[in-house]
Amino acid sequence: MEIRRDVFQAIADPTRRAILSLVAIQAMTPGVIAENFDSSRQTISKHIQILTECELLNQQQNGREIYYQTNAKKMKEVADFIEPFRKMWDDRFNTLETIMKNYKPKQ
Repeated sequence: MEIRRDVFQAIADPTRRAILSLVAIQAMTPGVIAENFDSSRQTISKHIQILTECELLNQQQNGREIYYQTNAKKMKEVADFIEPFRKMWDDRFNTLETIMKNYKPKQ
């Protein structure tokens, strides 16, 4: 049975974001990923499982080892969804910056 998880809940966790950052550089085995954290290997495996269920990570078998890498297509879907919000906040901060530059305090 495949569990459906929300991708945004998955990336809300700082450990899972760190795992995504690690495997974005190169594919890694669970053991190598776990070496980068103070958590137990079982805890990191659970994080990897959640990221895989959300399709943020792909796994590839190479002999006896399983390597995890980011799923660029799914990451792009997330980025595309977030982009309009980023643009909206950039515009708001730029407007605020302009107001603050022109602000003259009363003396």
